[in-house]
Amino acid sequence: METSIIISGFGGQGVLFAGQLLAYAGMDNGRFVTWIPSYGPEMRGGTANCTVIISHDPVGAPIVAEPDIALVFNQPSYAKYAPLVKPGGLLVVNSSIVQVEAPRRDIDIVTIPANDLAAEFGTVKMLNMAMIGAMLARHLVLPVTAVEEALHDHLPENKQQFLQGNLEVLRAGFRAAVLEAALV
Repeated sequence: METSIIISGFGGQGVLFAGQLLAYAGMDNGRFVTWIPSYGPEMRGGTANCTVIISHDPVGAPIVAEPDIALVFNQPSYAKYAPLVKPGGLLVVNSSIVQVEAPRRDIDIVTIPANDLAAEFGTVKMLNMAMIGAMLARHLVLPVTAVEEALHDHLPENKQQFLQGNLEVLRAGFRAAVLEAALV
C-alpha cells in the first residue's frame, strides 16, 4: 500500500519538518519513503510545501498530481490543494486560519484549530504536530507511536526542550479529529 501526502502552508509553520518527520517515521518502521520539499525564496512567511510518499513497496516516482491526503495550514494552500485530493482521500484543514469554502463531498475533511491547540501547549509553532495527529486519527498511515518515536529520535538538538510539548500537541490533534468525527 502506498500513501501520498502533500503538506502546505507558510514558511515558518513547520511544513517541511512535518514532512521530514513522517518520512523518518516511515523509514524507521521499514517503509519506503520519498520526501520532496518546495519553498519560495523568502522562506519564513513565503509559501512552503512538501510531498511525502510512504509505501510498503518501492516508490516508482516521487511526483504526486492527486494526493491521497493533503494537510493545509493556510488559506492559499487550501485553495491550491483541496481540489487536487483524490476522491475518497483526506483533507486536514487548520481551521484556526482557514475557511473551508464549498466543501467537497467526495473526500473526508477534518477541520481542527491547529494554531489554538498548539498555543495551549506552549507555542503556535507546534501546529504541524496537531495537523499530523489529526491526519493519523482519520488515516493511520503509520502508528502514532512511530511518529512519537521519530520525534524522540529526529527532533534537532536545539529544539529538544520542545519535545514534550510536540508530543502533547500531536496527541491533542489526534483527539480533536476523533472528537470531530464523533460529532458528524
